[in-house]
Amino acid sequence: MKLHYETIDEYIKLFPENIQIILEKIRQSIKKDAPEAVETISYGMPTFKLKGKNLIHFAAWKNHIGLYPTPSATLAFQKELSSYHAAKGSVQFPLDKPFPFDLLKKIVMFRVQENINRKTK
Repeated sequence: MKLHYETIDEYIKLFPENIQIILEKIRQSIKKDAPEAVETISYGMPTFKLKGKNLIHFAAWKNHIGLYPTPSATLAFQKELSSYHAAKGSVQFPLDKPFPFDLLKKIVMFRVQENINRKTK
């Protein structure tokens, strides 16, 4: 059964308190570094959009927090992400280790510049 949620607040409330704290910190970090980004739910995940385009998605899973910053960002930060399980456009941060908020900031700032520099069609 898929739970229905329309906002990031509703999504975060689905999880235990310790996970809610991490998700809310991720959310606030993204909001701070991309203040013009708009919150939404896309692909069933909390998402921030900037200039009408996806900026970054994040989601909680059983053993990790998934971050989905696009393939360009995972490639740009390949060295910093090398100690995590990463794939094209995604990275998994284990729940049993501190979340790397400094790295999140760098990734978000990179993505903001990409969205700003993207030519509108």
